[in-house]
Order: sequence, then structure tokens, then C-alpha cells
Amino acid sequence: MSVLIFVEIDNGTIKKTSQEAIAYGAQVAQMLNASTTVLALGQADEAALATAGNFGATKVLHDANDKLTQENSLAYAHVLVQAAQQEGSKVIVLAKSGLGDAVAARAAAKLQASVVSNITDLPEISEGTFKVKRSIYTGKAFATVEVQSEIKVLAIRKNAIEPEPTDELATVEPFSPSLRDSDFVATITQVEKASSNLSLTDADIIVSGGRGMKGPENWGPLEELAKALGAATGCSKPVSDLDWRPHHEHIGQTGIKVAPNLYIACGISGAIQHLAGVNGSKYIVVINKDPEAPFFKAADYGIVGDIFEILPRLTKAVEASR
Repeated sequence: MSVLIFVEIDNGTIKKTSQEAIAYGAQVAQMLNASTTVLALGQADEAALATAGNFGATKVLHDANDKLTQENSLAYAHVLVQAAQQEGSKVIVLAKSGLGDAVAARAAAKLQASVVSNITDLPEISEGTFKVKRSIYTGKAFATVEVQSEIKVLAIRKNAIEPEPTDELATVEPFSPSLRDSDFVATITQVEKASSNLSLTDADIIVSGGRGMKGPENWGPLEELAKALGAATGCSKPVSDLDWRPHHEHIGQTGIKVAPNLYIACGISGAIQHLAGVNGSKYIVVINKDPEAPFFKAADYGIVGDIFEILPRLTKAVEASR
């Protein structure tokens, strides 16, 4: 038996969130005395795929079919089911994402499996029971779920596990499952990527701004701090509604939900809708001139002051520390 991990590919390499999924799956495999297999679809560098071994995988099944290079949850789920059947996998692990959730749901239906999403910790496995903890109510609470089905599909929340990479490499094997024309009835004609090199969902550090930035022309100090930190940039909903920043930077309950290691909020009051999008962050730093801003109650660290004075000083401190 093998624990099977579905990974997402970006520019030919395994996404960081999928690296965490591999590490999670490898630890589950140890608990079950099973092997660890990764499934990678589309065009990818073989040497990059072999690095799945750094995170505990022993084998990578790779279907390099060009038709699978564009994200397609229908086709991916069909291929994932075939890989699970070949490997005799009773546990399937994915990173929680828009794509991961869609693939998990479709694969679970085909396999008559249970699917649990937003998992935040390793499972408890004992005497035939399999329990997992998941985040619920936009991160305000946790639920422990006992999974009783034979096959289990687990979607792992970002930062659920801290990988400890090694120098081990996995073997990469070609995988040639059947594909169905019906899974390709819709085609992607154009992809418009965000201008930032960093995806908000993958970024370890995010610097985000709110209406306290006072206007689109004042974003320079925030962008300079983000550049110094190697961070992605985000914004609150009012900022995107005012067209100060592009809508793909909108973080919150109705925007993108993020879980970076560090979230820096600049001039954001901390409405509950925004907090729902960032409460998965490991550390939150709030910068606001209003000491009564609600965001300070959710912050790990707070700075009361003028963001236009503080941001340049933080940027200089970051640059000086290099």
C-alpha cells in the first residue's frame, strides 16, 4: 500500500504548498507502515520532480502529456483515481487550494471515499480509528473528524506541517493513464497571471495595505518593504473596490484566503471579513496610527504610528540586516 500525494506544478517545479503535502503524506505513510508516492501531471523538469524525495517521497509517477499541463480538475481527478488504484492507495493527500479542493471532491466521488479539507495537523491513528483536525468557521474553531471510510482524501491547509528537507531523491517513473475526451470539453484559451512574481497563496510573507494608505499613488513605501522582504503584496476589500489595487490582491472572506508565515497589515482597520482571510497566518504584524483599531486584538505584534514614517524605517532595517 502507498500513500498517494497529488502535487501542483508551477513553471516545471513542485509548488511549496505541495511540498508541505508531500511531507505530511510521508509522515502519515510512516504511521501506516506504507510507502509514499507522488503524482505529478503535465510538463515538469524531471530533476525538480526528483526533489520530492527531499520531503519524504520514494517514487514520483509523472504523466508528461501536454494536455495535462493546463489545470483541469476533471482530467486530474480521473488520472488521480487511476494512480490510486494502481498503487492500492487508501490515503490520498493534496494541498488545499482552488484546484486541490476540486480534484479532491471529484476523486473522492469516483473512489467512494471520504474527503476532509482544511486539515491543520497530523492524524491520530490508533486501533482502527483515523481522526483528523480541521479548521472551521473561517479559522475561528477546530473540529476533530473521525474518518471511517476505507479510502480517505485529505486536503491539507498551508503551514499544517513544517517540512524538514533532506538530500534524498525520489525515483521518477513515467505514468500513462487513459484520458477521456469528455474531460477536455472546456479549454483554457488565455491565462493572465498577476504582475507579482509571488502568488498570495504560496507566499511566506505578505505586506498588505488598506485605506490608511490614502490613495493608489502612495503605495511605493509598501512595495519597497515587500521587495526588501521578498514578499507578496495584498490589500483589503475597500482598496480593491476603489481600484487603488488590482482585485487579485484582495484578501478577505470574499477574496483570497492566505496563510503566510508573516502577514504585515498597513493601515488596515481589521474588519471581521478581512480577519477571516488572514487568520491562518503564523504571525501577524499590524501598523496603524489608531491604537483602537480592531486588528491589534488579532495581532502578534503591533506598531502604533504613521505608516509613511514606519515603512521606510522598516525597509532600511531589513536591508541593513542582510
